[in-house]
Amino acid sequence: MATRILIADDQAGIREAFRLILDSQPDMTVVAEAADGRTAIDTAKAVRPDVVLADIRMPGADGIEVTRALAGSGIHVVVVTTFGLDEYVHAALRHGAAGFVLKRSGPTLIVEAVRAAMNGDVLISPQLTVRLLRQAGPPRETSAVVLTEREDEIVALVAQGRTNAEIAAELFLSPGTVKNHIASVQRKTGARNRVSIAAWAWATGRARP
Repeated sequence: MATRILIADDQAGIREAFRLILDSQPDMTVVAEAADGRTAIDTAKAVRPDVVLADIRMPGADGIEVTRALAGSGIHVVVVTTFGLDEYVHAALRHGAAGFVLKRSGPTLIVEAVRAAMNGDVLISPQLTVRLLRQAGPPRETSAVVLTEREDEIVALVAQGRTNAEIAAELFLSPGTVKNHIASVQRKTGARNRVSIAAWAWATGRARP
C-alpha cells in the first residue's frame, strides 16, 4: 500500500511543490494539506496519515509542537525546513521527529526521509549530521557498555549512515532483527536516536568518521 502523507506548510507554493514530488512516487500519495500547525494536528488525528511533513515555522503551532502532539500516535513526523538551527534540530529529535530535512537538500532527500521514517529510521540532512556528531559526546562511560559482536557490527554501520534495510541486506538479517539490535544498543548506551549512536561509536573508537 502507498504511504499516506500530510503536508503542513504555510506557503501554498511549497505545499504544491512537495505534492508534485511525492505524488510522482509509485509508493506515496498525499492525502491532505494544512496551512498551519493547529490544522495539521487536527487533520492528522482525523485522517491518520502515515507521515506528516511539517514546516518548522507555521502559524498556530510550529513543527516542534506538531511533533510533540503526534508523539506516540503511530504517525511519523518529518520536519522539513529552511532553518537548520541547532535548537530546532535537537528539539525535534527530542520530541520524536522521524527526520529533519532542509528544504534546500532537494527532492530526493525528502522522498528518502519519508521512506526512512516508514522503515523506522531517522534521516537528517547531511549538512546537519556532521555538526550534530561534532557536538555530541558518548552517552555513558565506555567501560559500562558491553555489546555483542553483532551489535558492534550494526553500530559501525549505523555510524556510516546506513539505513536498517541496508544493514539487513549487508548482514543477511531481517530489518526487524536489525531494529531490535539497535533498540538494544540504545538501552545499553543511553542513546536517544541513531545520531547519538553514531556519535558514541565515533567517540569510543568503534567507528571512524
